Amino acid sequence: MPNGLIDESSLRPHPEGLALALTIPWYRSLWLSSVSSLQLTVDGQDIPAGDLSLELGGVRYALPDLPAQSETLWYLQEHPLLIAKRVSPVSLGEQHTIQVMGELRLPYMQIAPGQHGGPGMYVPNFVDQTLELTVTDRASAAPELTRAVTPPPPKSEDDPFSLGLTLYSASAEFRAGWYDFDGLLNRVAELGIGPGIEIVASQVLPTYPDVTDDFARSWQEAFDKHGFTASSFGANLDMGRRRDRDMTPDEEYEFTETLFHGAKKLGFPLVRIQSAKPELLRRLLPLAEDLELKLAYEIHAPLGPNSPEIMKVRDVYADLDSPMLGFVADFSSTMHSMSPTLLRAVRRAGLDDDAVQRLQAIWATEAPMRARQEDFIDYLRGRGFDPARLGSFAHLAFNMHGHVSPKEWSDIMPQIMHVHAKFYDIDEQGNEPAIDYPELVRVFVEGGYRGYWSSEWEGHAFAELGEVDPLLLVRKQHDLIRKSMRTALTSA
Repeated sequence: MPNGLIDESSLRPHPEGLALALTIPWYRSLWLSSVSSLQLTVDGQDIPAGDLSLELGGVRYALPDLPAQSETLWYLQEHPLLIAKRVSPVSLGEQHTIQVMGELRLPYMQIAPGQHGGPGMYVPNFVDQTLELTVTDRASAAPELTRAVTPPPPKSEDDPFSLGLTLYSASAEFRAGWYDFDGLLNRVAELGIGPGIEIVASQVLPTYPDVTDDFARSWQEAFDKHGFTASSFGANLDMGRRRDRDMTPDEEYEFTETLFHGAKKLGFPLVRIQSAKPELLRRLLPLAEDLELKLAYEIHAPLGPNSPEIMKVRDVYADLDSPMLGFVADFSSTMHSMSPTLLRAVRRAGLDDDAVQRLQAIWATEAPMRARQEDFIDYLRGRGFDPARLGSFAHLAFNMHGHVSPKEWSDIMPQIMHVHAKFYDIDEQGNEPAIDYPELVRVFVEGGYRGYWSSEWEGHAFAELGEVDPLLLVRKQHDLIRKSMRTALTSA
């Protein structure tokens, strides 16, 4: 999705001067404390920080007060107003050149924990946008989407895997308001996708991390209507929710406990966990057993099943010796090349052919992820290219694309409880150009896996809104997986 705070319909009239309807520049909801800075230039004139304020849910905040708002959620579908005081308010139909710069801190993507009670280091996201905007009083209308498609082939009794998707696949469209929650589930059903439904709690819960009775009721009504089943509940741990310090162990437990109760309330059998700290898992296991929830730690790029960091998790599991503990296999770990979707995005951000080739060459080395990131960032700076122009891509290009062999999944197959069938594109031949799906299917069929493969289109991290229809791509990926399953069974 575009790494932006504003779009073509953001500029609004306001009695104090003007307002910008902001869009959160990420795929999930964040706390207002995640906003590190906001700067605004109008027609080449910088607006003083004291003349800017942010209004969310009817409450106005001065910009210096935002880092303290660790209890205030900026929900993914909300559009707070960045209000700028001006001598002459703008009027409908006027055109202005707007530049917005911002920095956010992603509170669940910790680079390093805090020391001596201080805050840790977290992945940043930088935004620098300049757009020619017309003053309007409404958001852009959602486009018409394809409804009529060929029904999927019926599930065969011999199919080893059940198929579904994570609603995360439609992150950009959901963020843009093209769907409300019910509308998204309706379209999934219309396209014959399912039956498994996975969610990222921080994305779809307006009252994150809590699940209200009203949300649970509408959820159950939709599932009864469409015959869906709940497959996996994605739980993040927002260790950096506060800016002055990381969460304490008690706070980590309480935050996760709330999410576990929400997962149970919605009927999920499994929670995708983010932390495998031994002390936290020891405290959570009795709760998981009581709620009958399996806990699966996600193995995600750039790591693989035998990476040192994952071996530590495997050691923790061996020590705890519980059948409730396992893994989510995310196929971003096992890519043979960088996705064309990512390469198109960095070209749009200004990388030339030489830089793109250097990016791929650095990615293909066996150096640790941070070392590869730093190597690439040093290369960009050496060419006079500001890495901030790539937003979060300078980091995401490496931590979202791993090149571990698919065969390594066999080493932990009995502990794999759920699969993120990650993909970025489907080419004209019906294949994923950066991930070997026939080989992955073969490995899992021969390994005896029997569970959900949840399609996870993550091209929204790099593609422009409307560039593709991700749910149609999910349908195509399901066709690829079914074909690969049946080929693997025949070969076996």
